[in-house]
Amino acid sequence: MPDPRPTPLPASLDLSSVPRHVAIVMDGSGRWAQRRGLPRTEGHGAGEESLVDTTYGALSCGVRALTVFAFSTENWRRPVDEVRYLMNFNRGLLERRQHELNADGVRIVFSGRRDWRVPRGVLRRMDEAIELTKNNKDLTLNIAFNYGGRAEIVDAVRELVADKVPAKKIDEKMIRARMYHPELPDPDLVVRTSGEYRISNFLLWEMAYSELIFTDVLWPDFRREDLFRAIEQYQHRERRFGGVEE
Repeated sequence: MPDPRPTPLPASLDLSSVPRHVAIVMDGSGRWAQRRGLPRTEGHGAGEESLVDTTYGALSCGVRALTVFAFSTENWRRPVDEVRYLMNFNRGLLERRQHELNADGVRIVFSGRRDWRVPRGVLRRMDEAIELTKNNKDLTLNIAFNYGGRAEIVDAVRELVADKVPAKKIDEKMIRARMYHPELPDPDLVVRTSGEYRISNFLLWEMAYSELIFTDVLWPDFRREDLFRAIEQYQHRERRFGGVEE
């Protein structure tokens, strides 16, 4: 399926320095709904179009990986009805969108724990999406689901222990190799929507040197144009990775 809303790229966007990996904290759906006198769940539903449009925006400008924070390990504390809605919504999202994304070369993967709290029907849909899109190479859409940055590091350490790696031999390379998706580059750019200035336990290991951009736009209002603006801001940053310019 072709891009449902093809948009010319802005002339100010430098396609030679597009970030390889963009990560987004999709925040503000509940507030978007409340401002309209709607249940919080309506905001989550409205965010589907934002996700699809942003994904196609990433495809159009050459981003190679897009990670989105869909459901955190802390989100289980939300009201039962909202959690149930989010489980069903994410399952339905995969049913509705996986084939069109597959047709456009998007590989779908997931980061997070596959524990007893995730309904089996959701896990089945996740596995179907992974299998369907596994050979695609244009863009990797990494959905952080039942994900926590601290949990990911704990899981990596548990693997090291299970592999009986001697403590003195453990280094950053070994830990990184045991992250959920070590084949993905660390995010060059992390965007958080809705005007909040927090990391919220997202990609704690991977974003060590990411450029951070915070926008007041609530997630259901976020579109590819907002992604392009964030990338333009990124392109004006000086990335030194702890060093200095001579």
